[in-house]
Amino acid sequence: MRWTVLVDNRTNDPVLETEHGLSILLETERHRILLDTGASDMFIRNAEQLRRDLSGVDYVFISHGHSDHAGGLKHLIAINNKAKVIVSPDAINEKFFSKRGHQHSITTVWPSIHEERLLIISKTCEIADGIHVIAHIPQVHPIPKGNRNLFTETGDGSLVHDDFRHELAFYVDGLLFTGCAHSGLVNILEACPWSVHTVVGGFHLLDGYETKEEINALAQSLKANYPYTQFYTSHCTGDQVFENMKNVMGEQLQSFKCGTIIAL
Repeated sequence: MRWTVLVDNRTNDPVLETEHGLSILLETERHRILLDTGASDMFIRNAEQLRRDLSGVDYVFISHGHSDHAGGLKHLIAINNKAKVIVSPDAINEKFFSKRGHQHSITTVWPSIHEERLLIISKTCEIADGIHVIAHIPQVHPIPKGNRNLFTETGDGSLVHDDFRHELAFYVDGLLFTGCAHSGLVNILEACPWSVHTVVGGFHLLDGYETKEEINALAQSLKANYPYTQFYTSHCTGDQVFENMKNVMGEQLQSFKCGTIIAL
């Protein structure tokens, strides 16, 4: 198994472009899976720089409906005529807004996709050959405080806080992809009934929201309850949050950036 970061907020390689978005190419012995598509066609340009051919991708997993994760889907559809798209029906049908900084739409403009290519996921299930999708994640433990800025539009045009029923998590061969983990990292881990050796994705722990004590408690909980699990994060995990967690978790927590390639 190998995963390559095509799009992230950060990079150490000046050849690769960055944006507020996330896209990772996951290659297993059986499948090539695109985990989210970033906000634009940037993932395609970066893939070309990294010599990754996306025309052979088998599945595209969309973790949730926000445009920084699904905005590039229309560009993939234009270059790939076979990949099946894994998505929640609520991600397609909702309108999303952020009030962080100022109110703005983060709704994805969905491309026209033939029905046979759509895998609409409403409950936790196995897609094929060990590929699992986790849906409707119970929010037993606290969810990220940064979620308070995120809204969906109701039928009468008013805005209500997003409950993230449109969020999915992805699992294959011991790797758990969290997308943004809006439902809370611990909640996602507990909703996954399979053994996890690697967690990859954003944690939606923005700098200045959770207290240092809350971040430290989370890191200590992960270290105690998942001592053999390796965590990789970036995108919507704040720099200070990462450093605080790293101080507790040590080598068990690593960051990724555009161009990061990890072989498992």
